[in-house]
Amino acid sequence: MRVGMVCPYSLTLPGGVQSQVLALARTMREGGVHVRVLGPCDGPPPDTGVTPLGESLPATANGSIAPVAPDPAAQLRLIRALRDENFDLLHVHEPLSPGASMTSLLVRPAPIVGTFHAAGGSLAYEFLPGCRWLRTRVDRAFAVSDDAEKVASGALGGTYTVVFNGVEIERFATAEPYPTTGPTILFVGRHEPRKGLAVLLDAMRSLPPDIRLWIVGDGPETAELRARTAGDPRIEWLGPIDEADKRARMRGADLFCAPSLGGESFGIVLIEAMAAGTAIVASDLPGYAKVAQDAAQLVPPHGPEELAQALLRTLDPVRNRELVAAGRLRADAFSMRRLADIYLESYRELLADPPATSRPRRRWRPYDGPIDFPGAAS
Repeated sequence: MRVGMVCPYSLTLPGGVQSQVLALARTMREGGVHVRVLGPCDGPPPDTGVTPLGESLPATANGSIAPVAPDPAAQLRLIRALRDENFDLLHVHEPLSPGASMTSLLVRPAPIVGTFHAAGGSLAYEFLPGCRWLRTRVDRAFAVSDDAEKVASGALGGTYTVVFNGVEIERFATAEPYPTTGPTILFVGRHEPRKGLAVLLDAMRSLPPDIRLWIVGDGPETAELRARTAGDPRIEWLGPIDEADKRARMRGADLFCAPSLGGESFGIVLIEAMAAGTAIVASDLPGYAKVAQDAAQLVPPHGPEELAQALLRTLDPVRNRELVAAGRLRADAFSMRRLADIYLESYRELLADPPATSRPRRRWRPYDGPIDFPGAAS
């Protein structure tokens, strides 16, 4: 089986969808499946089996910035790769995102499995023309949460199988912990209003002087928030870090904090923290609550005082150990191996009984010559 896995977002930039795509492809390859990932890359490909389609452009989406590549050059590279690889099946993530995902639906060289990640609404679904028709190009549709399923079905119609985001449990559980000098809280995320970093920094004012905070990532609020907390030696701004360093920081921290204000369909970072053996304090959002259940301390969003109290409770050694134990058990339910098996079963079923509307692959030859254009990769 030859599977093309399409990601609309830059694979070299941090993001939940990108990490899911790369980890899922890795896990499937370990099981003997030929998987090639196609997506934008702002630099060298981050993993083996990646076909870079060009650099990304920032686009506003769901209160955040999505690094997509909607330019014609990237689409021509994608079309050439789809032609050359002759995939048996495409697995397209965020199928209605502009760029590689949407182009894959348009050319549709093979049966398509689609995974919908977005929660909290999507302007693309509402305002881009032809979205409902493009949705019909997806043969089997999955959503990563009930919220994501609600958004997709309400805007696009169709039926969806709700799955989950997976985590490579062993990578987090066996990482070497980063050393600490006292009780340490970790934040990982883009520095934008939706992620609630400002609320966490306000909460830090009420915490004792021996508590440290590691802040991973950057974004449009970084400069303002750093200026606001200048002179506080407890706060360490780490900037963007690689996956190995992230796992080490999660293993070393006493507590992981996710103070998001909304728009979280799943919360894969919570599962990563659980797999790393780190207690969690998170906002009581539907996506987070369903994932965490009793394995995290949940608090109402927007409230720095409530957050500070929850952080102190969770740093208590007894409560901390309780949440760590519950989190490890909970993380096992989100194994990437388990998720890969679910998708592989769907792939086999689809290939064994392809829908009548699937275009015969032998006829998909729009152009068999070279694709040459200014700036294209050779």
